[in-house]
Formats: sequence, C-alpha cells, structure tokens
Amino acid sequence: MNERELPRGPRIVVIGGGTGSFTLLKDLKRYVQDLTALVNMADDGGSTGQLRDELGALPPGDVRQCLVALSNSPRVRDLFNYRFEEGTLAGHAFGNLLLSALEKMTGSFAEAVEGAGEILAITGRVLPMTLDDVHLELVAPDGTVTSSQFVIQDMDFAGVRPQLRLSPPARLNPAARQAIMQASLIVIAPGNLYTSLAPALLVDGVSEALAAATARKVYVCNLVTKPGQTDGMTVSDYAAEIERFMDGPKLDYVIYNNVKPDPELIDKYAHDGEYPVEWDDATLTKAHYRAKGLDLVAREIWQGASAGDPIAATRTFIRHDADKVARELMKIYFD
Repeated sequence: MNERELPRGPRIVVIGGGTGSFTLLKDLKRYVQDLTALVNMADDGGSTGQLRDELGALPPGDVRQCLVALSNSPRVRDLFNYRFEEGTLAGHAFGNLLLSALEKMTGSFAEAVEGAGEILAITGRVLPMTLDDVHLELVAPDGTVTSSQFVIQDMDFAGVRPQLRLSPPARLNPAARQAIMQASLIVIAPGNLYTSLAPALLVDGVSEALAAATARKVYVCNLVTKPGQTDGMTVSDYAAEIERFMDGPKLDYVIYNNVKPDPELIDKYAHDGEYPVEWDDATLTKAHYRAKGLDLVAREIWQGASAGDPIAATRTFIRHDADKVARELMKIYFD
C-alpha cells in the first residue's frame, strides 16, 4: 500500500525540532497518516540566524528538517537540503531560502510552511509552536542573562539545572494548540534537552494545552549525554527536566534504551565527553509514568546520502532505531 493511501488512524503529534524529530518523523510516517510536527522556533544559528538577522524572517531551519522528514518526493527533498558552498549564498540551505521567500511573499510564516509542505508532498503537517519572533534566554544564578540558542547550546552549566525562558514571552500558535487538543498520542521527541525541546515546551499556553489534552504523553529519552549540560543525568533525570519545562507531571510514558552500545562506539563518544544515558530501575519503578526500557540502538551505521542531509552532517554512530521507536509508539496507542 502506498504511504499516502494509509487508512486514517491515530492522530500523533511530535514535539521538538532538529535531528531527533527528523529521525523519528521519517519512520513514523510509515505507520500513521495523521501526523503533526510541532517545531521549536528559537533557532538562531548558521543559515537560519543569518536569515533572521538580515531579513527579519522567522527561523526556517528546524521547520525545514521536519518538512523534509515527512516528504514523499525524494528529488524535491534533496533540493530542500541542498546547501550552497560558495558565493554570497554559501552556507544557506535552499529550503531555508525558499521558506523565507514564501514568508516574505505571503506575509505569513504559517502560510509559507503550508506552501512548502505542498511542494514537498508531505505526509501530515508541520506547524511552528509559536509565530512570534523569540529567542531562548538562560538566566544564570547571579542574574546574568545569555540570549541566543546558538550560544547556549555550547555553554557549560556545571551541574546546575538551567533557568531558561523565551524572550519576549511567546504565544502558542492556535493551530498548534488545536493539534495538541485533538491528538490521540503526543510524543516529545529525542533531541537537545535545553536548546531543542525546552524552547518548544516553554511557549506560553503549551503547558495548559498539554494538561487539558486527553492524549497519552510519551517522552523518548536521548541515547547519550551532552557534555557540560547533561553529564551524569539518568533517564529519570531527563524526564524530570522535561516535566519541569511542562510545568508539572504530565508524562504517561517514558521510552528509553536499556542496551549498551558496542564498546567501540562508546569509546568514540567518550572522547568528546558523551556517554550513554544510564537507566535507574528503582526510581523508574516508582515514577508516576510508565517507563519502558527497550533495545533502541540502531545496529547499522548511518550512511548519509548527501552532504546536505541534516543527519549526515552530524555524528550519528549511536542513534535510535527510529522504526523500533515508531512501532513502540503504535503499541502504546493501541494498548
């Protein structure tokens, strides 16, 4: 059966952005047609940062990745990921430029994303979590404020749980709220805890919408820690931080990997201060959510097809088997 002819099934909402959402969405679309990606809008680095600064455009980068993940047109997908290597456009992905052009042409970033989705022939839809022009801020214990997701993603918190906020306070996109309220399963995708997931959850109105939604809420925990930010954090620590940003205990399930990767791969990551996220059975057993430990590490090394591919551009030797995660999410829905 063609993917675009799948029968109507559960309404699944995936919250996040970046490569974590990309990986999950591209496999989840094989199992469900009514799929919505809600994307954080705080990105301000690289091509996205330039377009924000020079054009006053909303950040297209993470939105582009989610659109590409849901695309059913390989050729157009490759076009969206094509990154110029020289000239005044060096470093820009074509999809970022197109999204910004559509925003300028229509006067609406929401319409730009919808139009790009039509061009890419996507399964489901992609929605910005907010349509406000916002930046991620970190407030240090001494009151010092750092404003920039790009800067914060490389900061060392030295074991302190960071105080994050969006500036100015962001309003929840009404279409995103409707998607949350109508969902039958809400998934917090794996991703950078503080600069990918937090900016999506900190939008004003998200916490209230998640509390009111009847859907089961599932968090897919990261596989490895991020040096200087999540060192030593266990699965329950990650879940606790997610719920801190959700403003209370709202998770119903936490999915995590409970099989150690090959020692050779662990060594590769250890050189950069990244280690597999440990699981804490005693704490997880007492949690208000149901913790499900599974073998979720992909056994095949990613063979990135092109330099413009958002995953090929990063080290992904230890990565989720997205198909296993997708199938587990479907089990949770039908449980």
